[in-house]
Amino acid sequence: MSDPTVIVVGNEKGGAGKSTLAIHIVTGLLHAGKRVAIMDLDLRQRSLSHFFANRAAWSAANQQPLPMPTEPDLGDGKALARAGEAEQTATFQAAFAEAQANADVILIDTPGGDTVLSRLAHGLADQIVTPMNDSFVDFDLLGQVDPGTMDLIKPSIYSESVWEARKQRAITRGRNATIDWIVVANRLAVAEARNRRRLEERMQKLSKRVGFRMGPGLRDRVIYRELFPFGLTVADLNNDIRPVAVSLAHVAARQEMRSLMQALGLEDASLSTPLDAAA
Repeated sequence: MSDPTVIVVGNEKGGAGKSTLAIHIVTGLLHAGKRVAIMDLDLRQRSLSHFFANRAAWSAANQQPLPMPTEPDLGDGKALARAGEAEQTATFQAAFAEAQANADVILIDTPGGDTVLSRLAHGLADQIVTPMNDSFVDFDLLGQVDPGTMDLIKPSIYSESVWEARKQRAITRGRNATIDWIVVANRLAVAEARNRRRLEERMQKLSKRVGFRMGPGLRDRVIYRELFPFGLTVADLNNDIRPVAVSLAHVAARQEMRSLMQALGLEDASLSTPLDAAA
């Protein structure tokens, strides 16, 4: 049996939409029939864990079966966050081994900061997915620009973290073991902006320099937020599962999600039954 694929959703800045992205990747994989294990390393907020707890509760209350991931036990998150490095490492390794035994894909959601657990996760990644808002505030974690000319100066702290993870992977798995790093534009406003064009130009230059590829993310849509309390995504909606009114915007959101999965190389991660906005 081959080792599961490890996908790490990472960005050292909070508020970039990591958990939203992680939720949608997991549900897309589940609907493709993959066995998915999740690890939520944001030990205080635990948005990914809470989403799937909501999902289980909604499914039971409405008698609608839904595919679910497994989640190895990390114990009390707040206590683990206060623990020493050795205890955190041992807890993570035990949970990761449990996930390995029961999954085709392990998805790890990391916190907005540089932590022991985040570094461990990045070192195990086959694929790193980094959401980024169309803002130079977010870009600053990836690369620094000259304030006068707006030219790219050098990679920044998170790019250096990924570089360290790649070195660690090469040491443990051999020089040919690589990490596929994808940066996705997340929470985009619908309107085009001059700032976004400038940002995209710098992103293209930085991608060649530090070795990531760019992909589509998820726009800032109400549907992504209003389905969260139910533990649902647009991948789950069908004629029987409609906790909110369906519109053409929801159909567009499903296509957006499909494009994201394809960009990650997960083309077989399909959505559920076709969604008819008029039904």
